[in-house]
Amino acid sequence: MTLFDETVGVATPGETVRVRLVVAYDGRGFRGFARNEGVRTVAGTLAAALERVLGHQVTLRCAGRTDAGVHAWGQVVSFDAALGTDPAVLQQAVNALCGPEIVVREAAVAAPDFDARRSARARRYRYTVLNRPVPDPFLAATAWHVAPPLELAPMRLACDPLIGEHDFSTFCRRPRVRAGAPEPSMVRRVLEARWVPLDDGILRFEIEASSFCQQMVRSVVGTLVDVGLGKRTAGEVAGMLRARDRAAAGDLAPPHGLCLWSVRY
Repeated sequence: MTLFDETVGVATPGETVRVRLVVAYDGRGFRGFARNEGVRTVAGTLAAALERVLGHQVTLRCAGRTDAGVHAWGQVVSFDAALGTDPAVLQQAVNALCGPEIVVREAAVAAPDFDARRSARARRYRYTVLNRPVPDPFLAATAWHVAPPLELAPMRLACDPLIGEHDFSTFCRRPRVRAGAPEPSMVRRVLEARWVPLDDGILRFEIEASSFCQQMVRSVVGTLVDVGLGKRTAGEVAGMLRARDRAAAGDLAPPHGLCLWSVRY
């Protein structure tokens, strides 16, 4: 009997169970997480594999919709499956179909009211910068190579104004709003923002917040790298926040250095 001959559950009306997955993926080959007809996305690929294994349609809820090219180590998704679904068998089957680009690291039955997005209390992202003259082919897919030397002290000081609850309009891409619809709030609560120096020129930026708006982390990193290069000062960051103007911030850092690291519930 092959792996795909194993029964993961037979659905009958009303008999479902909420499943929670912790998913890692290499975002380079995908146009973001959200399902989008006609383009290859993480959700579309993952849902297709789940539906093939389960034998029924699934509606995925995710902790955070990552942009095109962004990676994840601790993305969390939830969905309803047939009562009797074996999470271990499901994990093995999906990994056989999607790995190594997409890997289910953990699979478990969750509480009936668990929602990967709404139940989340905080998300943590990591951004990796390789700061040395010579690039590294083995880090090229997951780190932004910045050749000029960066001054770490002002980059750390520039993190301080980000902590707390602020309107992050300066650092976010505004979503399209239908005519007559209210403008969405760009207020977010950042719990932690810090730079961690590792070995051999590798710098890691960690940021945790209750939630993030689109391109927020990449915009923050691009601005903080400008501070490290001496193009801006740490003291300018508070003024950028107050400006609520995207033009006040630096350029976006490239997506491949960014990783959704974990989600806290």
